[in-house]
Amino acid sequence: MKRLAILLTHPIQYYAPVFRLLQQGGIVHPLVFYTRSPDKTLYDSGFGQNVSWDIPLLEGYDYQFQPAGRKTQNQALIEAIAQWQPQAILVYGWNPPGHLAVMRHFKGKIPVWFRGDSTLLDEQPGPRQWLRRCFLRWVYRHVDLAFYVGAQNRRYFEAHRLKPQQLRFAPHAVDNDRFADGPEKNYESRALSWRRELGIADDDFVILFAGKLEPKKAPDLLLDAFQTLKAERESLAHLQLIFAGSGQLETSLKQAAAQRTDVHFIGFQNQSLMPIVYRLGNVLCLPSQGPGETWGLAVNEAQACGRPVVVSNKVGCAIDLANSLPAGLTMASADKEALIAGLCSLLKALPCDTQSIQTCIAPWAFSAQVNAFTNAMA
Repeated sequence: MKRLAILLTHPIQYYAPVFRLLQQGGIVHPLVFYTRSPDKTLYDSGFGQNVSWDIPLLEGYDYQFQPAGRKTQNQALIEAIAQWQPQAILVYGWNPPGHLAVMRHFKGKIPVWFRGDSTLLDEQPGPRQWLRRCFLRWVYRHVDLAFYVGAQNRRYFEAHRLKPQQLRFAPHAVDNDRFADGPEKNYESRALSWRRELGIADDDFVILFAGKLEPKKAPDLLLDAFQTLKAERESLAHLQLIFAGSGQLETSLKQAAAQRTDVHFIGFQNQSLMPIVYRLGNVLCLPSQGPGETWGLAVNEAQACGRPVVVSNKVGCAIDLANSLPAGLTMASADKEALIAGLCSLLKALPCDTQSIQTCIAPWAFSAQVNAFTNAMA
């Protein structure tokens, strides 16, 4: 088996399954070096609370914790990687403490691979953009291969002068199988029961927002658009809105909707319940205005549940996953009228074919990432 060192800050629910699949494949032996402390419960500033995921993140693959940041820590990390003698090193993000030091050290010694999901969507023309471009082009000179997650991410790498032969497609993904329904799961019926507990009728249409209640994701814009829709269109009397998540804007959103019975807040929900949460809605809405909505994995998760999406053009995955029905629609960011128009268009198309949406998202799978990494080792 060929050895692949992997550098990542901490266990993440969207990456751990990939490492397990790599290990099970019998071709690549991954060893993950986590560069933060091994605390099981970490404070998430976006959710505004401690988050301890309820699915296993440290099972089925080899790993070790090697804190980085200080010079001595970086040197210890570099020595630990070198001692393992990998054939390549895969770095998730250059900005976390110690990551760039590792890239600089191993460049020219072993192949340095890179994975990130940055885009150009938030760039503003001017001197700062030019200086940042110059700096990032220097950073990416220390990369031999970059694995891009989608079209916007590829454009980002190209803008920083990575050549076509340096770019490999490894799509952003979630565990599609975990979100799919089945006789032993009963996700749809459990979601229907939950809706009834919330006072939502079986034939009501529900818009779902799932994520951190923070400014960049613009849940306040969604609430404003929803209230306008209900006030202006009698035909949408049976429309309901659910916010699943917590964060900075939670209090102000609840205050703004305090007198309404058609807006529901169900708080932060852990991973094991998310396949049910997405089925509470008929459509997922992610109206992000940025900056920093690099991908939007909630879109993958909703589509894996067979739900269509309305997303803004500031969401990194929009061009890949929300560019046509039945999968979803894209609207202009920070534009209430565009959001209303997008929601109305999708509501008219309901009900969408669940299986068709799941077929659209099927290629965006962990197995595709594993294949990309394995082929690069050949």
